[in-house]
Amino acid sequence: MPISERHLSPICSPCEIQSNRLLAALPAEIIKRWLPDLEHIQLPLGKVLYEAGGVEHYVYFPTSGIVSLLYVMKNGDAAEIAVIGSEGIVGVSLFLGGNSTPSSAVVQSAGSCYRLEAKILKKDFDLFGPVTHVLLRYTQALLTQMAQTAVCNRHHALDQQLCRWLLLSLDRLPGPELVMTQELIANMLGVRRQGVTECALRLQEAGLIRYSRGRITVLDREGLETRVCECYAVVKDEYERLVPKVTAD
Repeated sequence: MPISERHLSPICSPCEIQSNRLLAALPAEIIKRWLPDLEHIQLPLGKVLYEAGGVEHYVYFPTSGIVSLLYVMKNGDAAEIAVIGSEGIVGVSLFLGGNSTPSSAVVQSAGSCYRLEAKILKKDFDLFGPVTHVLLRYTQALLTQMAQTAVCNRHHALDQQLCRWLLLSLDRLPGPELVMTQELIANMLGVRRQGVTECALRLQEAGLIRYSRGRITVLDREGLETRVCECYAVVKDEYERLVPKVTAD
């Protein structure tokens, strides 16, 4: 099913723009210039924004929901290498000059986003001005997340990996609930479903989460933070340092 081409509103309001941290960090004159071309569209659960190796022509600025970057092996196995939400942009290869990437981008949690033609963004990116500065800092934070995910998957226990994944997802959602099956979580982490089930049960018995019919509700975030490995803090701190939140006047 293709992404709906229908605009959610005929005119993008400043409040809606502020919902994405990167758009909020850009100068008002740039947003004003982009405004006629920014499309506010729905991101349905499971939607593939781009396939591995494919050439895309749009970048996406999520305002709600989460997009997973997945590396898919030839045998069909996949593992998540990063999550992107309202703090970022999907499609860094389009402005860095690669035009395609070996990973896929799939909507993990339904929401909405602003879509912009890559050629419009790249025109401003190539001026080496504010757009370049903001997007390069974000890309550094994204690379940190990818590197830390690889380290975490190699050196830390599955319980810690699951806590990291839950916390990173929560940081990109407006509430404490995730709509996610254990099978999908296992695919994201590149592990067996049984392992995720056992870890989720332990977290539930400890009173940290409640899991029912594909919905995970975090009951004790601080408890998760005491169990998570150092990887979560490394990633979170880099995003806060490189892509600081813009507060409204």
